[in-house]
Amino acid sequence: MSEGGGSPVEEKMLFSSSLASELCSQMPQASVGETRTRRRRKAKGDGAGGDAKKKRLRGEQLKFLEMSFQDERKLESGRKVHLATELGLDPKQVAVWFQNRRARHKNKQVEEAYAKLKMAHDAVVFEKCHLEKEVVIYSAAALRSWIFTVLRIWF
Repeated sequence: MSEGGGSPVEEKMLFSSSLASELCSQMPQASVGETRTRRRRKAKGDGAGGDAKKKRLRGEQLKFLEMSFQDERKLESGRKVHLATELGLDPKQVAVWFQNRRARHKNKQVEEAYAKLKMAHDAVVFEKCHLEKEVVIYSAAALRSWIFTVLRIWF
């Protein structure tokens, strides 16, 4: 017999059971809304060069571009020129805005898919842990029953 009063087999099973419950309680929780911050690159040089300063788009220009993006994500040449003249922008700036917006849209979709997959994975891992704990509990009960049966036969 051991110090705990139970047989070594029972103590081993109790240890396994407590270990399984401890592992389940230490599982990380899913956090869907996490976002990562990005570093901005420093501009090369001191800005005193011959480069023209980048113009920011006004609110109404952004709204118009967003509405246009929702209608159609790809930008054809004629549509690009039409949008540029209507907004008072360079066609190249409109093209770059659409390209950047498509990239942001794709990244957002990938992040949403990742969040869904991570939640599903965490749920499966939690269920696996729960089932392993049940197996340990039922195995301990079966072993205990078997031991009592053997003891009744012997005595």
